[in-house]
Amino acid sequence: MLADEVSLLSWFLGTVGAFFLGVSKSGIKGIAVFIVVLFVYAFGARTSTGILMPLLIIGDFFAIVYYNKHANWTYVLRIIPWMLLGVVLATYGGAYFEEATFTLSMATLILISTALMGYWELRPLKKVPTHWTFAGSLGMLAGFTTMIGNLAGAVVNIYFLALRLPKNIFIGTTAYVFFLVNLFKVPFHVWVWETIQWESLQISIYFIPIECLGLFLGARWVKHIRDTNYRKLILILTAIGSLALFFR
Repeated sequence: MLADEVSLLSWFLGTVGAFFLGVSKSGIKGIAVFIVVLFVYAFGARTSTGILMPLLIIGDFFAIVYYNKHANWTYVLRIIPWMLLGVVLATYGGAYFEEATFTLSMATLILISTALMGYWELRPLKKVPTHWTFAGSLGMLAGFTTMIGNLAGAVVNIYFLALRLPKNIFIGTTAYVFFLVNLFKVPFHVWVWETIQWESLQISIYFIPIECLGLFLGARWVKHIRDTNYRKLILILTAIGSLALFFR
């Protein structure tokens, strides 16, 4: 898709999505689903994944710089290998999906993730899960969903909500997780799926200033959110976004 072929409506939806992407990467989690929905409406399920990738990496880089001292590398290293495995599985499985199946898979995975998040919030785990199967299963699911449609946010949120991390550690740790995984995904998008090309990069570049505005404002807003309300905000925003995708 060439930049001059993009409709005004698509530019508008992409602009709104880029702004909220910046807000999300600054620490206000849970709106990633809403962002993906906007880009899917604007550019299609598969094409939008390539357009989003450079924007995601820019947001991730901001987050690891801004929240660097809050990252917990124990949790990063526990889930990263499984996510990378999930990315590889999705790369060679997801490439054969039809557009409708691709979108339906995205919506279904988000809905399941949101339901699990809500269940664990209402019935908190008495013991923080430490067994490797917990990180392994959610890590592979997160890796698969992030490659299918940049939707790992909901699944990774489940993992770190279950660990009951404080707000800033939650943000700093997830920032490194997504930065490393998104860098790992780039070669697959370029040479396997071919969703990142010069044409898609031209479209992505238009959205960078809007994303930066979202990063700046989001970093200011997140400071005013209390830890006790942060978890509830993640759940509410993720649920709204997951429902929106079904009405595409």
